Amino acid sequence: MTAQAHSLANNRDTIVAIATAQGRGGIGIVRLSGTDLDPFIQGILGANKNLQSRQATYSSFIDDSGDVIDEGVAVYFPGPNSFTGETVLELQGHGGQVVLDRLVQRCIELGARLARPGEFSERAFLNDKMDLAQAEAVADLIDASSYQAARSAIKSLQGEFSTLVTQLVETMIQLRIYVEAAIDFPEEEIDFLADENLRANLRNLQAELRQIMSRAEQGSLLREGMTLVLAGKPNAGKSSLLNALAGTDTAIVTPVAGTTRDVLREKISLGGLPLNIVDTAGLRETSDEVEIEGVRRAWSEIEKADLILFVVDITETDSPDLHEIWPEYFIRFPEARQPLILVLNKIDRCDQQPGAVEGREGCFALSAKQKQGIAQLTAHLQQVAGYQDQAEGVFSARRRHLDALARALELVSTGIQQLEETGAGELLAEDLRQAQNNLSEITGQFTSDDLLGRIFSSFCIGK
Repeated sequence: MTAQAHSLANNRDTIVAIATAQGRGGIGIVRLSGTDLDPFIQGILGANKNLQSRQATYSSFIDDSGDVIDEGVAVYFPGPNSFTGETVLELQGHGGQVVLDRLVQRCIELGARLARPGEFSERAFLNDKMDLAQAEAVADLIDASSYQAARSAIKSLQGEFSTLVTQLVETMIQLRIYVEAAIDFPEEEIDFLADENLRANLRNLQAELRQIMSRAEQGSLLREGMTLVLAGKPNAGKSSLLNALAGTDTAIVTPVAGTTRDVLREKISLGGLPLNIVDTAGLRETSDEVEIEGVRRAWSEIEKADLILFVVDITETDSPDLHEIWPEYFIRFPEARQPLILVLNKIDRCDQQPGAVEGREGCFALSAKQKQGIAQLTAHLQQVAGYQDQAEGVFSARRRHLDALARALELVSTGIQQLEETGAGELLAEDLRQAQNNLSEITGQFTSDDLLGRIFSSFCIGK
């Protein structure tokens, strides 16, 4: 397997890293992993220290001259029954940065090297303690910004996503065996072209791929969230809307037009949906150099947005038609496909009811200052994003997983078409082979070393 050949030489090294977050804390953990940790046990804990497997042992941690660096607990995990599959030693002491740095330095003096980001998880993958999707779920669990995201990461870590992918791969293998046997051994007289069971199995495979992809899309949404850009003219109420959605006074709000001159970002959880809100400078012609740069940055963020809320003062417009109110957008981005919602703000100054404007798709009325219509807008944004709060069986997924599933689905669909329209069994077999390889990339059974390097380098150090 390609993945198992990755960094084989480095796997012989003993690695060390601080496993707890930087800064002050009650407890700090230094983690070691390697094939032989006896020199480290003797050099740090003392020659007479006898550690029992998976039992905490109170000890002093000493330097090369025998002086005490710290006092704490040592926990010993002999391989292969450890997180990495190698022998692991955890030194749990006081959470001061100086103390932890001294412990790491002592380990380096004894022959260890600093671990790369994600190297502990990488070794767990290379030693078959987890597959690639599960390893990625470790990082997703650490980075989870909501309860829902953490729950989906746990599902992936426990192997739910991997199991589904493995089952699909096994189904593809069985279909390939049948089709390729019929092609390679014509004397067996297997008429797969007329086999209705084969066609039914292919259709079932196609349906299962679509179902898993739908669940993966929910998982990806929980992990990555959605980028929402607030755009509009100065003093339309963009910053007030940001504060209302965030539930805090993140942005400065004044009656002075042009108060926001730069891009302001806020990460929030909107009913479980991770949302990256970007508040931008008011869009207008100006001679102020600072404001000109703010407007330029605003257009840049608008171009990259997943969803745009164009905020207007309802008392200053007679038209709820975005093409009339904001023609510049459609001139700049005639091919844009982002969802675009017109927000009619400041309804507290008129008799407009909060919520979706009847007869006007993509038009929403609210008062950001009075928080009227905010709950309805939240529900609407979740709907636009395709977020399902109570969705069962959602597992953590990444963009590369969605891409792999999409490629596999396209190949299976093409293979079905080849079979039904031209009777090309060889092309069907090749499509199934490529689809299998695409799915195997998700779990790491068929993965390039470059991909592994990119994935694990995004992890935090010590994990």
